Amino acid sequence: MKKTATFLASLCIAGGILAGCGNNADKAQSSNDSIELTVSAAASLQDALTDLAKTYEQDHPNVKITYNFGGSGALQQQISQGAPVDVFFSAAEDKFDALVNDGDIVKKDGTDLLANELVLVTPATNDKKIMSFEQLTKADKVALGTPESVPAGQYGIETLKSIDVWTKIKSNVVYAKDVRQVLTYAETGNVDAGIVYKTDALTSDNVKIVATASSQSHTPIIYPVGVLKNSKHFDEATAFYEFLQTNEAMSVFKDYGFKGAN
Repeated sequence: MKKTATFLASLCIAGGILAGCGNNADKAQSSNDSIELTVSAAASLQDALTDLAKTYEQDHPNVKITYNFGGSGALQQQISQGAPVDVFFSAAEDKFDALVNDGDIVKKDGTDLLANELVLVTPATNDKKIMSFEQLTKADKVALGTPESVPAGQYGIETLKSIDVWTKIKSNVVYAKDVRQVLTYAETGNVDAGIVYKTDALTSDNVKIVATASSQSHTPIIYPVGVLKNSKHFDEATAFYEFLQTNEAMSVFKDYGFKGAN
């Protein structure tokens, strides 16, 4: 009986060790599982965020950042309709606030992070000699983001209305899906001028910044960022969200022409 009891005890101890090893292996495997975070972000953030993803992924080899760039309004609608997104980085407060009000983002899980400026660009040749927003009346075609989905388009209309130019040129406006498309239209000479963010204009040698809109002429250009409440990887998404607020990340944003929101 003693031998049997000793044998059974040994089996129990061995089984416990094996089970413990198995649990540890499972934990190790779990910690090494690859996680893909989907970040829906305004098109104007493309260059800065692409650089930051490389840095973040080097330091977090189990995390893959996948971006969905576009107009903030279009991205907000996608999220409202159930698109699986972990982090939303908007170029407009109202698009972001709509998701907060709908309960898709908890207010404490978001912050106003960046600010930008609105500029008027022309092709490098500037054949029409346009040097101000007022002189857009010289243009045959002016590119602007679709205001319902592209905040830069709405800011542009506000600016043009403030100087009584909008009604004079609106029939000549060519609408674009985001600011990068506006920039492309200007780069290729398909339009005589376009209204984009300063950060976009700085990425191109094929356009000329001819004027900067007064900050009093439009709604403040603020970029809020936040974690979606229903993110399947909420902790990892929160970690990336917090990384975007670090001095390291803010330095990269400033290199691309952004300013801090505060």
